[in-house]
Amino acid sequence: MHTPENQLMTDHAYLGGRWVEASDGKTREVEDPATEKTIGKVPQLTEDQLGEAIDAASQAFERWRDTPALERADALMAWYQAMQDNAEALARLMTLEQGKPLAEARGEVDYAASFLRWFAGQARRIAGDTLASDDPDISLGTLRQPVGVVAIITPWNFPLAMITRKVGAALAAGCTTLVNPASQTPFCALALARLAEQAGLNRGEFNVLTCPGKRFSEKVCDDNRVRALSFTGSTEVGRTLLAQAADTVKRSAMELGGNAPFIVCEDADLDAAVEGAIAARFQTSGQDCVAANRLFVHRSLYDTFIERFTQRMNDMPVGNGFDEDIEIGPLINRDAVAKARELVEDARSRGARVLGRGQDQAPGPRFFMPTLVADFTDDMRIASEESFAPLAPVRAFDSDDEAIAAANDTVYGLAAYVYAKDQQRIRRYQQRLEVGMVGANTMDITGPQVPFGGVKQSGLGREGGLEGMEEYLETKYLCTAHG
Repeated sequence: MHTPENQLMTDHAYLGGRWVEASDGKTREVEDPATEKTIGKVPQLTEDQLGEAIDAASQAFERWRDTPALERADALMAWYQAMQDNAEALARLMTLEQGKPLAEARGEVDYAASFLRWFAGQARRIAGDTLASDDPDISLGTLRQPVGVVAIITPWNFPLAMITRKVGAALAAGCTTLVNPASQTPFCALALARLAEQAGLNRGEFNVLTCPGKRFSEKVCDDNRVRALSFTGSTEVGRTLLAQAADTVKRSAMELGGNAPFIVCEDADLDAAVEGAIAARFQTSGQDCVAANRLFVHRSLYDTFIERFTQRMNDMPVGNGFDEDIEIGPLINRDAVAKARELVEDARSRGARVLGRGQDQAPGPRFFMPTLVADFTDDMRIASEESFAPLAPVRAFDSDDEAIAAANDTVYGLAAYVYAKDQQRIRRYQQRLEVGMVGANTMDITGPQVPFGGVKQSGLGREGGLEGMEEYLETKYLCTAHG
């Protein structure tokens, strides 16, 4: 009998509207990170099959680009409705292959679907401009047209939302898409393909290609027919992809690493700040690019903050995400746990205080008990490395200028959070923090209408919002002489 989480599981890739196996028969196993049991296998498509996918997407583009905006919007809305109708199955599938606590998985399903609804509306709002002309016999204007075929590489931490945020915008703009999902979470992407097929996106507009990331990136970056590349992942991989895309001068959108500061000012509501910090640090078990990676607390509140944060942290249940009470699930693999342990030991050896439950209480080899590292300093690895674990470094500061300087002392610039009551102080932080997004007295900063993205080495471009479709549209200038 099918359980809710496997009703949407598919062990074939989706290529040009067809469900296919690897032509050489090769597959890759996918594991449940909570139990480390194999839950299924997916094909590892060959280079030739990737070429077939590019052919299919290119052919589909010739038709999809000329499809009326209303029809494109209707297809996205039908896909949105299919996600809503299968929300619980999608959430359970996500928990099964990613480990995310079920409540968070349900939230991501809603979040992911919201992008399809948002961009369905935006599909009908693509507009050019009429420009003022110096000659009454010449009219000037612009036309917005889709870029072309878009290659999309998505991460494992948000296996639904990172696809719909990119694909929804690209399809609304009139582009067709080639998606290479993370090897750890391919089943969520393939479930989206099943629902897209039901919605009528079944002729090459949306392709889900399971194969090694290097094989996919090299193939699409080398092909001139693929005109844009969108990637979410580490800055290190992003640099490599930008270099690969340079040879064919592709439009590139990059959502890369983060090192988000969370700043608690002396006039902050301390209870709200503690709860905000818990959510900002431990959502998705800390595996989130906008997670609060460094906590800075004004010295007058420091000891009380640590006491309350630690108490709240130690009350968070850790375990298999299918347990409805769980707040912290597993990390994606054992290497992530090993890195978190290394960061803690490095900080401890350099004088930091380590607070929280012992790691011997972890319920399995891929679990890391939430930990607070107090009094961290700049020479500790934890100050500069993105932990991607339920690990919270905190230190005191004495002035706003000190906090801002410390927050900006990083190559990253994705998100930041500040808790304060004085509006002038908040505005000063919002203006001076070198990030793409600032949350004031809230950590809930995302949504389909939001231009999500960073500065410095946290990325290029924006996703979501009015800006989200800009990555997939070209502006054509028109000059017409009237004789």
